[in-house]
Amino acid sequence: MECKKERNQEWCNCTYPCSLKGICCECVAYHRRRGELPACFFPPEAEKTYDRSFAYFVKLYQQGEL
Repeated sequence: MECKKERNQEWCNCTYPCSLKGICCECVAYHRRRGELPACFFPPEAEKTYDRSFAYFVKLYQQGEL
């Protein structure tokens, strides 16, 4: 499968300077190894905290912010 890096970057909301931006399969794998979720799982304001934890994701979900 061909990576559509440029197309993925159009909607990627990650504000962290990272070489994986737009390479979704590698980004997901990276965060999974760290026990995290990638930025695209979070709304913009939550993403800016750089808290990628499952606990933060669940908290936002329970508060109706997702």
